[in-house]
Amino acid sequence: MHTTQDTTRTARLAGVFYLGMAITAALGFIVIRQQVFVADNPAETLANLLAHDSLARAGIALELAMVVFQALAAAWFYRLFCPVDSFAASGIAAFGLVNTVVTLVSTALLATAVHIPSDAATVQVLYVISYSMWEVGALFFGLWLLPMGWCVLRSGWMPRPLGWTLLIGGVCYLTSPFILYLVPNAKTLFEIMAIPASIGEFWMVGYLLIRGVRQRTPQQA
Repeated sequence: MHTTQDTTRTARLAGVFYLGMAITAALGFIVIRQQVFVADNPAETLANLLAHDSLARAGIALELAMVVFQALAAAWFYRLFCPVDSFAASGIAAFGLVNTVVTLVSTALLATAVHIPSDAATVQVLYVISYSMWEVGALFFGLWLLPMGWCVLRSGWMPRPLGWTLLIGGVCYLTSPFILYLVPNAKTLFEIMAIPASIGEFWMVGYLLIRGVRQRTPQQA
């Protein structure tokens, strides 16, 4: 039987892995990738790749690190919430692990671009497909947040507004790829819809690291 101390330790480890996932994703996808990939300009993308080979490789390493952190986070969230709702906890783990596979495909495409940086068109296509993997992968970011939000609400271990924020963020992430591809010129809306999820995720990370869980016995599934 898990004690409150064990549960708090599990929660904090889940928070550490979630934070690692967020940091590596931000550095790899937002910071480094933007310094290499130039949309609609294959020649410049190739020039950046050749001029900043080490930076491109660092981006690949960061995406690989993100995969590791998300896999660990998925496992520890399952361990944390399984006593609350085993089905929802399994959903967190399953959707998180599927998203790691999506990220691995993206990373393999970037690695291929680094290995054959001789043709601008090919390099550009590899980067575009990798970028698209992240866009459609938002489905599984959404599916990951929905059972997480439900477990927060059901457990009573975290503030209820946090649970609702995660649920809203999950719905936004889940619907954003459909809006992106069904609604012309919806790129800005696609980016805005990531805001509720980002708020919920960083709130969750902060709560897990600082507080762990409330001193309360969870409802059993």
